[in-house]
Amino acid sequence: MSKAWKNLNLEGGGLQAVNAVLAANLRSRSKAYAAWLLFPAGLHRIYLGDTRGSALFLLLSATTLVTAFLVPGYGWLLPLVGLLGLAVYDLFRMEQRVVDYNKALRMRLFLRKGQRPPTGYQGRYPEPRAGGDMANDLEEYASLKERERAGHPTKRDTEHAGSDDRSGSRIPSFNEQEALLRQLSRGRKDPQ
Repeated sequence: MSKAWKNLNLEGGGLQAVNAVLAANLRSRSKAYAAWLLFPAGLHRIYLGDTRGSALFLLLSATTLVTAFLVPGYGWLLPLVGLLGLAVYDLFRMEQRVVDYNKALRMRLFLRKGQRPPTGYQGRYPEPRAGGDMANDLEEYASLKERERAGHPTKRDTEHAGSDDRSGSRIPSFNEQEALLRQLSRGRKDPQ
């Protein structure tokens, strides 16, 4: 499939526009590792948005070069060891840095301003409750999602039904809502 959609600018809101921005700004592991090969310049840190870390790499590289030419003896070995140690550390942490950058980007794009994800949110189904069975938890979750998709009221909906005018009515499915909207757009008042 062509990647031409990434270059589209719909100049509007909506999910497609946000996804286009996301696709253009996500960081890839292969590019991060390729930038790491030039670690004395700190390019991998710049690629992942860490300008302070990049400055540290540049400082250690410059210190190594200056001490190698100006200071007699082996004084240049200390900054070189620091530079190589930091580079090896980054090599092993590269995967997590890419994941963290991409997760922060998604949260910045998809969350409304001033909102935060729920406490303990990990971006996936939570760990099973203490003493709980993961299979039962997953079945319960799948059942809940199936009822939501079918337009049936959820347990939460039925608990709060007393405070709503539609106390016993079923939530219309997506197709039913679409049919109601089509009828309303045609000017009919009573849906069949």
